[in-house]
Amino acid sequence: MSAQPVVQPVETAWCASTPLRRKPSDGGGLRSVSTALDVLECFAADGELGVSDIARRLGIAKSTVHRVLTTLAGRGFIEQDPETGLYRLGLHLYELGELTIGRHELRHRALPTLRQVATQTGLTVNFGVPDGADVVFLERIALGAGEHILGHAGRRFPAHVTSSGKAIAAFSLTVDRARREAGFPPRVRGTVRTEQDWAHELAGVRSKGYAMAVDESFDGVGSIAVPVLRGELAVASISVFGPSESVVAREDRIVPLLRAAARRIGRQTH
Repeated sequence: MSAQPVVQPVETAWCASTPLRRKPSDGGGLRSVSTALDVLECFAADGELGVSDIARRLGIAKSTVHRVLTTLAGRGFIEQDPETGLYRLGLHLYELGELTIGRHELRHRALPTLRQVATQTGLTVNFGVPDGADVVFLERIALGAGEHILGHAGRRFPAHVTSSGKAIAAFSLTVDRARREAGFPPRVRGTVRTEQDWAHELAGVRSKGYAMAVDESFDGVGSIAVPVLRGELAVASISVFGPSESVVAREDRIVPLLRAAARRIGRQTH
């Protein structure tokens, strides 16, 4: 009997999903910027961290981490809890993030349609766009169980653990290649783990025109996604998310709603 595959903790799998950017090799100034960005990304999986935690993760001196944190805190990107001494992301990042989302034209145009799908299904609706090997959810209308499950989850997920990622990658060679190069770190026991399984999933999406993920991002949770196409290229996805049993049982009713919604949004991309 073959050994069961080892499943990484959620935080580890999440972090491992995004390849590290190539670090610049010219100029100390650029290296300082790169280090500051590395420090910020440490907070993707943890709400609060200490200097020693960050230094250990990045393999750099604590004095360097402290200097970077002090600089970031001075600009509002990081803040320190006065009681615990731990650091967390600052409100200025929230401001910039809100500006980024608010200025995304496709997300703005899609919002009425997303709200309509949420009302029709009573399920959480996600609007995702590709970023490298991942999918980033620019909009999330959380209803039912999804509101509880996704309350503290990030907006970025590896493409191979979500129906949205599969729906986009099936119609985007760039996303498909990026995910293959990044690999398939497991998140929960149902996650796609091999390139062969990934290829099989994408072939199914191209055949059916939609993607499903059951117990692949969270245990007991399922989702269905349809790509938003510009010509034959997927530029986004719209998906519903909820308890596996509910999503699977309603597949035949949910898919036509998503297809119609994706067509409406797609017409606005031209």
